[in-house]
Amino acid sequence: MAGENHWDYVLVGGGLQNCLMALALLSARPATKLLMLERDASLGGNHIWCFHAGDVSLEARGFIDPLVVRRWPGYDVFFPHRERRLDESYAAVTSERLDQIVRERIGAASRAQLLTQAEVTSVGRDWVRLSDGSEHRARLVIDARGPEQLPLHGVVGYQKFLGLELRLRRPAARDCPVIMDARVPQTDGFRFFYWLPFEPDRVLLEDTYFSDGPELDLTNLRQGILDYARRAGLDVAEVEREERGVLPLPTRHVPVPSAESPLVGGYQGGWFHPTTGYSFPLALRLAQVVARTMPDRLFGPDWTRLVARHRAGLRYALLLNRMLFGAFLPEDRYHVMERFYGLPAATIRRFYALTLTRADRVRILCGRVPRGFSLRQALASRTFP
Repeated sequence: MAGENHWDYVLVGGGLQNCLMALALLSARPATKLLMLERDASLGGNHIWCFHAGDVSLEARGFIDPLVVRRWPGYDVFFPHRERRLDESYAAVTSERLDQIVRERIGAASRAQLLTQAEVTSVGRDWVRLSDGSEHRARLVIDARGPEQLPLHGVVGYQKFLGLELRLRRPAARDCPVIMDARVPQTDGFRFFYWLPFEPDRVLLEDTYFSDGPELDLTNLRQGILDYARRAGLDVAEVEREERGVLPLPTRHVPVPSAESPLVGGYQGGWFHPTTGYSFPLALRLAQVVARTMPDRLFGPDWTRLVARHRAGLRYALLLNRMLFGAFLPEDRYHVMERFYGLPAATIRRFYALTLTRADRVRILCGRVPRGFSLRQALASRTFP
């Protein structure tokens, strides 16, 4: 293709999905003619993404490792009747680092370009139109603009959170992440605190809920986080950053696009974990398959295998969502995760990556039923057909 507005790939949206897409493509084929369009001034929004060591393949390490701001050799979970340390490497990526690395990589590429503050008005299979009237054509358009673009097929509940990044007056005693601390009042659904110790005097605390409604009482949540920090022995000097989110949890999978439409990635394409909200491993898998294939040959055997495996994982996770929200009262939902964290570490890791084996799926559903399960509640719930 010739002309300055003709590309191999146009990436619509500069969130996690398309940032990983750009890195994967430029790693596989540095001369790729690529355009990324982002409506804001920076990439990645205001987020922190985490992943387990097993989520990143050896071939992806080269472009993923520079994104990581902190790694830990393991993490803890705490429930009223279970505590556990999992010796599974855990890593964090910030939106600031993502923005920095992707800008550097695109800037160093001979045929790649980033346009920020670019307002996209319409998207087709091989074209994108901007608010200034310009049009860009591509061999493949990848639309990953985020949750607001998602045509939801029913919502079972919401995963929502408020996080505060805290600067401490003196170092914290804890240097290991806490993925779930559910030893807190179970208000507004399954509730837990998430704790990332980035530095001895800088930690992220998130108050997270799996709730029936999307509301966030920010004033009370901020105070609740500071109260939790005080009880945990943290001497808070100031709040350096705030992050919040509300993720709708669907009851049915999002249709996978075909060769007749743009490739839809990220949350709106269903490339996220509908039970946990984890998106990094799924976004990376999609990016790697796209990067291994020429843009006009994408919908081949590798794509078919990826989609089949992904849809199977989605169906199972969505079943778990319906059970979590339909068969348990809100205050009893924590029992499900308390039982789950008694499973083998490999099963837990594969669950977060949405790569469960058949044996894993049986293991999760079989055995002692979590406390609080109610068949009557399930049958009466709107979450089951």
